[in-house]
Amino acid sequence: MNCHLVAVIAFLAGSWLLHTLSAILDVLRAPPRVPPEFADVFDPPAYARGLAYRRASARLSVIADTCGTGLLLAAILLGGFAWLDRAVRALGLSPLPTGLCYLGAVALAASLSGLPFDAWRTFGVEARFGFNKTTVATFVRDRLVGLALSVLLGAPLVAGVLLLLDRAGSAAWLWCWALVTLFSLGVTYVAPTWILPLFNTFTPLEEGRLRRAIETFARRAEFEVGGIFVVDGSRRSTKSNAFFTGLGRRKRIALFDTLVRDHAEAEIVAVLAHEVGHAKCGHIRKGLAGSVLRTGLLFFLMSLFLDSPGLSEAFGMAQPTAYAGLVFFLLLYTPISLLLGVAANWISRRREFEADRFSARTTGDPAALASALKRLSVTNLSDLTPHPLTVWLEYGHPPVLARLRALAEFAK
Repeated sequence: MNCHLVAVIAFLAGSWLLHTLSAILDVLRAPPRVPPEFADVFDPPAYARGLAYRRASARLSVIADTCGTGLLLAAILLGGFAWLDRAVRALGLSPLPTGLCYLGAVALAASLSGLPFDAWRTFGVEARFGFNKTTVATFVRDRLVGLALSVLLGAPLVAGVLLLLDRAGSAAWLWCWALVTLFSLGVTYVAPTWILPLFNTFTPLEEGRLRRAIETFARRAEFEVGGIFVVDGSRRSTKSNAFFTGLGRRKRIALFDTLVRDHAEAEIVAVLAHEVGHAKCGHIRKGLAGSVLRTGLLFFLMSLFLDSPGLSEAFGMAQPTAYAGLVFFLLLYTPISLLLGVAANWISRRREFEADRFSARTTGDPAALASALKRLSVTNLSDLTPHPLTVWLEYGHPPVLARLRALAEFAK
């Protein structure tokens, strides 16, 4: 049997097994009683509801991952990728449109295969536990807007990559790296103004005590805020959040309307200070640099395998093509992607602790951030005691219990 095919099947099966084991262990780890640190915010019925949400979410994740992996393995073993190549070639298009059609069809198939589970999560699990506020019309609109953006932004980028692979010779991976890096930076820069408003309404935080408190904090922290906005998150969910987005003068802080509505002023300032901490500590800049380096590694390794006859033969292709090679390499890249993701999550968790310390130090009120984290855990029915394997695999934020204990140590 083709060694590339064996490797791809083993990698996909191993990834599925690891994530399934993680979900099972996470559910089994849940303690029957509320951890002492949360006794003041979680009553037994609310905690029991959180455990039920944990089980329902894990069940859906395992089913979705199992179906997705099964469909992908079926497409590989039954020659689906080769069949698609023949169907696209039969259109009689030139090489570049042929490649775009092939990659577009693969991306569309992947998106459609996950759509039932997205709907199940939104209108099943999230609705059952009182989180969902998304209407069917909004759900459909979000997917259509996402598809349109993928075509308008993704198609030119993919076309550029295919042209470079065809014409730039051995240095193609370097040119592709540069192109994707410039594209990513450009999207990050314009996203707050042009892209995010397609999905949510960003309203400047109105004048009043909260805005004055935030501006006072920003001056004390020597941080220039490009804009403080309230996001209509309640249009889709009752969950709360806050985030920092954009670069340069386009950077902005976004607070979910549920956060502004349900939390005390000191808690909101503490959460915002955490987001500012990411910028002041250089996390955004370092995150972008790390992303650029990972992209460079991806394209370098791709250059070693893209023209491999063995890789194409593994998927039943009569001859290697750059566009099909991109898909096949990404499947072969699975274990490296997983390990890089684990490393990125580990770095992210350390940065979250650092941002927490920044918030506690600059506000002088670590208790406010601790209170906000605890209340957000109730609002979002957070997993209070995730299994270490789940944290290792999936968590970009430390478990909330670890954050509370770190804040308590800082306050001593």
